[in-house]
Amino acid sequence: MTARDTFDLTVSRTIRAPRQKVFEAFVKPELLQRWFGPRGFKVTDASLEPRVGGRYRVTMRPRTGEAYTVGGEYREIKAPERLVFTWKWEGEEMGAMGETLVTVTLVERRAEHGVETEVSLLHSGFPAPEARDAHNGGWNSSLNDLVDLIDPRGSAATITVYGDPRSTYVRTLRMALAEKGIAYAYEPVAPHTEQILALNPFGRVPALRDGDLTLYETTAIVRYIDECFDGPLLLAGNTRTRAMMEQYVSLINCHGYDAMIRRYVLQYVFPKGPDGAPDRAVIDKAVPEITSQLAVLDRAYGPRNLLVGATVTLADLLLAPIVFYLGMFPESKALLAAAPNVSRAHAAMAE
Repeated sequence: MTARDTFDLTVSRTIRAPRQKVFEAFVKPELLQRWFGPRGFKVTDASLEPRVGGRYRVTMRPRTGEAYTVGGEYREIKAPERLVFTWKWEGEEMGAMGETLVTVTLVERRAEHGVETEVSLLHSGFPAPEARDAHNGGWNSSLNDLVDLIDPRGSAATITVYGDPRSTYVRTLRMALAEKGIAYAYEPVAPHTEQILALNPFGRVPALRDGDLTLYETTAIVRYIDECFDGPLLLAGNTRTRAMMEQYVSLINCHGYDAMIRRYVLQYVFPKGPDGAPDRAVIDKAVPEITSQLAVLDRAYGPRNLLVGATVTLADLLLAPIVFYLGMFPESKALLAAAPNVSRAHAAMAE
């Protein structure tokens, strides 16, 4: 590498808003504090002097861990079209990347839905590809937050859920998003189709897109939204309660779904027995396992309507659609009658 070699990063977003409004989000501290930094970070201090030669300094903090501070100088301001500023992290480790340059270009255009602005961000001058790549996720995530703040669609402009609406896991994810108060777009997609395989190589649903980020596996997705967005926590708070929640999440994913959905419910939905009837051999083998699993869950609920803690957790959200489907078929009345706490808690979740 020669002394002149550097590495650049380009990120873009389209926002349904006039560029003046977008520009203001970059130069007004009260607005910048609401979107700047990766998902899950909070800006704790923002000092801006938006004039050529003026300085800025922003401190952001993740939910847990140390704060990060970045600052620099405004080199060019052409409101509301263009903004250029230097970028340098404070601290020995982050500061070792040196000073780089950020160029923001805003292009406004008419669209069917009204005015929209194309945001193009060029972050140039990185001394190594590793330094450039370390900023890629942060800028993409930050611009997702910017879209959420300004675009009238809110987070539905960046977050899309893909999956079959009948899937218990799709229902769990949609319930989690509702609990968090997160707006999202939804595309009904069957498992193992070309569209879902492009998102999840195993062909299962759901999948989620947040801007440039694609995630699959329900538990991983719920962890992501829980840590990145405000709203009630879906992952239990203290170590003891979280460990208990993880225990029930594992029970439901590894055992409950297999017996209650795959070997019981789906036998009725997609019968594969003689003469197109449900396979009784499979069902009869699953019923004792379901009985044992419901007994464990019934003891866990006790007099409460939640598996652990004082608020709804991922464990409750995973179980709710399974119990819903379980209650639709012949043996279910007897199975659920033997687990009155599960039945009561499920009725409370359905309200």
